[in-house]
Amino acid sequence: MLKIGVFGCGAIGTELCKAIDSGHIDVELYAVYDRHEQATIHLKEQLRNIDPKVLEIVEMVKHVDLVVECASQQAVYEVVPTALHAKCDVMAISVGAFADQNLLKTTTDLAKEYNCKIYLPSGAIAGLDGLKSASATTIYSVTLTTEKHPRSLTGAPYVIQNNIDLDAITGKTVIFEGMASEAVKAFPANVNVAASLSIAGIGFDRTKVKIVANPALSRNIHEITVEGEFGMFTTRVENVPAPTNPKTSYLAALSAISTLKKIASPLQVGT
Repeated sequence: MLKIGVFGCGAIGTELCKAIDSGHIDVELYAVYDRHEQATIHLKEQLRNIDPKVLEIVEMVKHVDLVVECASQQAVYEVVPTALHAKCDVMAISVGAFADQNLLKTTTDLAKEYNCKIYLPSGAIAGLDGLKSASATTIYSVTLTTEKHPRSLTGAPYVIQNNIDLDAITGKTVIFEGMASEAVKAFPANVNVAASLSIAGIGFDRTKVKIVANPALSRNIHEITVEGEFGMFTTRVENVPAPTNPKTSYLAALSAISTLKKIASPLQVGT
């Protein structure tokens, strides 16, 4: 049975561990870790059938087959290379970190050298399979429009640097338009989906992103439009926020669960 280590015990890490604990995914949760000790304790308290060890990443990779990073873009820089050097596969939830082309190349090269896999879940969007299929020929444009309640954008570097008063927003307001390379740094906790789109499609410098704050919303909306030689498609997802973190869409947690389930399954479906 596949042995799993989970680094990061927040909203996504907790949902993933609970899915393993319930038997929804046929893997062994061997270890967990979070830099905030209380988060680790809180996660373990929610597990009913298993009692994973608490191991820092350098120890975790010695015992598991796959590490799942559920912490932050900053954590990716430590977790992914450490796992690969230990010949351990890795799933990265904080995909936005790979907007750093040096990191993307370094980790991809390491994976090739050690015959490992790096898994990047679809996250809170639909249509990534179609984009991957379309990339077999010429793609003209990829546009992501993300619409969220202003409170979901609290603490974003772009909001802080530009002194945007989120409480003062009373109607639908565009607060950012630019390329994915800028968006993932400006809103690291909000638009990991822009990184996934960029990697699967035409790159960070050609993928367009628009961020809209809308106080009338109770759901996070991601709308994607792709045009190319194949034709054109548009997808729209209205996500319920994760119960413990309004910055995270619940579908992102479900995507991590489904990706892990697919890795562990002998039957592979979809692009």
